[in-house]
Amino acid sequence: MDLKAYIRDVPDFPKPGVMFKDITPLLSDPSAFSYAVARMSAHYATEIIDSIAAAEARGFLFAAPMALELRKGLIPLRKPGKLPHTTHSFKYDLEYGSAELQMHSDAIRRGSRVLMVDDVLATGGTMAAACKLIEQAGGVVVGCAFLIELSFLNGRTMLPGRDCFSLITY
Repeated sequence: MDLKAYIRDVPDFPKPGVMFKDITPLLSDPSAFSYAVARMSAHYATEIIDSIAAAEARGFLFAAPMALELRKGLIPLRKPGKLPHTTHSFKYDLEYGSAELQMHSDAIRRGSRVLMVDDVLATGGTMAAACKLIEQAGGVVVGCAFLIELSFLNGRTMLPGRDCFSLITY
């Protein structure tokens, strides 16, 4: 199945000069969505994985069905103030400003093997921060899986030494 056929280009979003890759056509087609989740899951089917983690919000769209398919727990990584229990947190810098990710402090045990999932690998900053949060909590990052990689933004350089897998590359 050609998944690129289900990705819509939206020019000048969210600002002039940006060509946004809209995944909603893929999400609205059960066959394409299922195929994408199955392919991403299959890449890691032989890996030893304890949990799957994703940052809100679009990462959840792929991480949750992958967790079900691989029969693993899901670790939501959220913005501050969104989780009701005690948390680990990691602050990181963005191009203009800073951000923070949090996870429940009991989400993983020391040495847990965690697969990271997101919809798009762009500049790599959010995924790098998510990996550091998991490692700070004692986890081991097994790999980073993406539906789309925007290779011209060189996001992999923010993830040195990590196994990165993308279904679609632009």
